[in-house]
Amino acid sequence: MNLSSRARHLLRDAGQALRRTPSVEKRRSKVVNEVVAWCQAHDIELGPRLTHARLQLDPDLLARIDETLVALGEPAIAADLSGLTTAEQAHLGNREEKGVREKPRDRRVLASFPAAAAQRPGLVSCPRDFLDLDWRDLDLDAFDVLVQVENLDGFYAFASTTAALADDARPLVLYRGDRHYGGAFARVAEAWAESARPHFYLGDFDAKGVSIALASRATHLLLPPREDLAERANAAHLPPEQQGYQPALRDHAARLPIGHPLADYLAILLREQRGLRQQWFGDSLQGVPLGESGL
Repeated sequence: MNLSSRARHLLRDAGQALRRTPSVEKRRSKVVNEVVAWCQAHDIELGPRLTHARLQLDPDLLARIDETLVALGEPAIAADLSGLTTAEQAHLGNREEKGVREKPRDRRVLASFPAAAAQRPGLVSCPRDFLDLDWRDLDLDAFDVLVQVENLDGFYAFASTTAALADDARPLVLYRGDRHYGGAFARVAEAWAESARPHFYLGDFDAKGVSIALASRATHLLLPPREDLAERANAAHLPPEQQGYQPALRDHAARLPIGHPLADYLAILLREQRGLRQQWFGDSLQGVPLGESGL
């Protein structure tokens, strides 16, 4: 019989409270009864601490529970397994808490870099390398601009030589992520925003895509010239289920100053109800400011 995460949480909270008071009383409940049953199963005498209505916890009882846990190879009461990797949990005992652990991809991003100079034996030479990285291993100061790519096929096909990035010799190209990749992209975007450097979003030109770009604090959209996009945009590329994103976009459009480059693009979305998926953009892309200043 193992203590559940809820039972361990109750005991951990009690241990913190006992720093300020000699004892803590807990009313009988499902989780308290679990602690009682666990103590009885491991011959920990509760005596007068236990009544029909409550369980009294004190330092001596918690110390005896801790001793038993350690003898069983379980983490001590004070050990919080939440947010730890499985390997980190393993250092604390035999218990694995998958429900509260850090998922293997929580810190991972998928990045695209120019291919390494030395060709790897057994691999065909390609112009770019795609690396699954812990985002904390990235030196963000080494890059001039962040490029966030929404679609995975577009990410693999993206060439950082696009004219929109010609002045930026060191772009950091990252896949925005899905349930398999990019668990940490939001952390990168947050850290990047503090530097006030350009953050380009390359994704579907539809209500959801533009909303994602704004939410991720991107500074620019990467889009075809307005005339090209207007020619190719169509109603089929603006799904009706995205209607819920449009009110916020209309509010954003209303705040744009006269002559803002984004205004004409948003008119295609919001007035004409047409969009364009990233795969139809073509190779000619330019940076369209998202901010209300137009910079």
